[in-house]
Amino acid sequence: MTAKSRIQRLRIISLLIVFSALVFTVKLYYMQVVQHDEFVNLADKQYVKQNSTIFSRGTIYFEDKSGNLVSAATLKSGFILAINPKLIKDKETVFEQISKIIPIDKVVFLAKASKVDDPYEELAKKIPEDMASALKREKIAGVLLLKEQWRFYPGGNSASQVIGLLGFKGDEYGARYGLEKQYDNVLSRNQNDIYANFFVEIFSNIKKSVSEDASFEGDIVATIEPSVETSLEDTLQKIQEKWQSTETGGIIMNPKTGEIYAMASYPSFDLNDFQGEKNVNVFSNPSVENVHEMGSIIKPLTMAAGIDAGIVTPKTTYIDEGSITSNNKTVYNHDRLVNGKTTMQEVLNKSLNTGAAFVETKLGNDRFADYMFGYGLGEKTGIDLPNEASNIVGNLKSPRDIEYITASFGQGIALTPIATIRALATLANNGTLVTPHVIKKINYSSGFFNNITLEQGKQVIKPESAKKITEMLVSLVDTALLGGREKNEHYSIAAKTGTAQIAKPEGGGYYDDRYLHSFVGYFPAYDPKFIILLYTYNPKSNNFAADTLSKPFFDLSKFLINYYQIPPDR
Repeated sequence: MTAKSRIQRLRIISLLIVFSALVFTVKLYYMQVVQHDEFVNLADKQYVKQNSTIFSRGTIYFEDKSGNLVSAATLKSGFILAINPKLIKDKETVFEQISKIIPIDKVVFLAKASKVDDPYEELAKKIPEDMASALKREKIAGVLLLKEQWRFYPGGNSASQVIGLLGFKGDEYGARYGLEKQYDNVLSRNQNDIYANFFVEIFSNIKKSVSEDASFEGDIVATIEPSVETSLEDTLQKIQEKWQSTETGGIIMNPKTGEIYAMASYPSFDLNDFQGEKNVNVFSNPSVENVHEMGSIIKPLTMAAGIDAGIVTPKTTYIDEGSITSNNKTVYNHDRLVNGKTTMQEVLNKSLNTGAAFVETKLGNDRFADYMFGYGLGEKTGIDLPNEASNIVGNLKSPRDIEYITASFGQGIALTPIATIRALATLANNGTLVTPHVIKKINYSSGFFNNITLEQGKQVIKPESAKKITEMLVSLVDTALLGGREKNEHYSIAAKTGTAQIAKPEGGGYYDDRYLHSFVGYFPAYDPKFIILLYTYNPKSNNFAADTLSKPFFDLSKFLINYYQIPPDR
């Protein structure tokens, strides 16, 4: 063998040694860090009968603005207290020994302790570690403590309708709502393998890591920012309590990427104590699963379509007569006033239904419908949450002109809040359609991860059209909304209110005294970091969204600007 051959062989052997060391180093990290909790459970359960299992499930994390992970859904450990009645000689004494440490019902205990033919009776679950340790020290014959784990939500009520829950459907226990359901295939764990032999577990997991059939178990990281979520929830609760609404909801989103920073509705529920809820509808997510006629916040979409098509500019005028009649039906401005010669800017400032109808008529029904469908109103958004409802937009295919006219100012078509904010985000991001989403990363148990990336959405309106409608909405805030009192000298804010009549569920028109109030705004307007949608259903004692939702919106905008330290843009 030549010297050159020996050198080549040594190099190959050295590379193999380095590679093997790297593989074992990675696996050691995997065992000590990634699988730490699982091996702890193995140790805890080594003396428990083979068919006993400990519940296990992946973690749902939120991520704060600094990139730190915060547990939103995790596992909590404790013990099951059980007895073997066959081994209990003196029931009264055993009861006294247990109850001085763990409160239990005496009648229940005596009844179960009397079942001498039954070797196992449970008395309590979710016993904390300190109580279990104290009871273990008593060494009471016939008393058993078995380790258990259960789903725990550190935030309680926070983002409950986004996170979802686990519960029974008949005799089957599983994921029922929210992210728990949407990502059940990632979060669920194979309980049959929990008590596998230590070395079998190691080498089987190595095989899984390199196999095409590898498990997709893991943890998920959501786009929800905990402090932003809390701020939104506090805001919604105040709106709900002040105006005694039926329901109040909101979404805070990045208009350029579709990342959802916060999503909530009120009333909500406590994820750790939901069994007593009488109304199961509170478990669903209204932002995704309910539809509403959103009212005048749709007018900017109509106006942007007119600008994009080149049929109107902010200075285009029409003669406002206070109403418009089509197909023998008459629609009015909200205040029924006649404004005479009016510009498109004034249409938005005064929220004139006849002005939106003017733009729609100039566009024509087919072209107007094409723009509305271009905003995504004819499809689901594709958000990664379950049970997304379809928008009700059949009026955009009607043979009657009146249906298109009412759609131009947000009546006669019913949209989910998530579809609404998605459509309006096109005005904030140079005219592209984003995909709203609440998950940004999946960390697989195999050690791999998947950063969620979404393709650039289609172009709905031209960038210059989006800029023009943004200028109009900024002007609305600066000069018209609440008389310009909310103008921010250092930040440009684009916004629009909406007040829609609520349709009677049995058909035949609208209630005269029930409204859906909505508010949409984005900022800094010409390079926006946030778009906010707020709505409140059937508020009492007020008929206009400008009064119910303006202050909450501007309070949220100030919080976000300060929290994220957004630099001024003017």
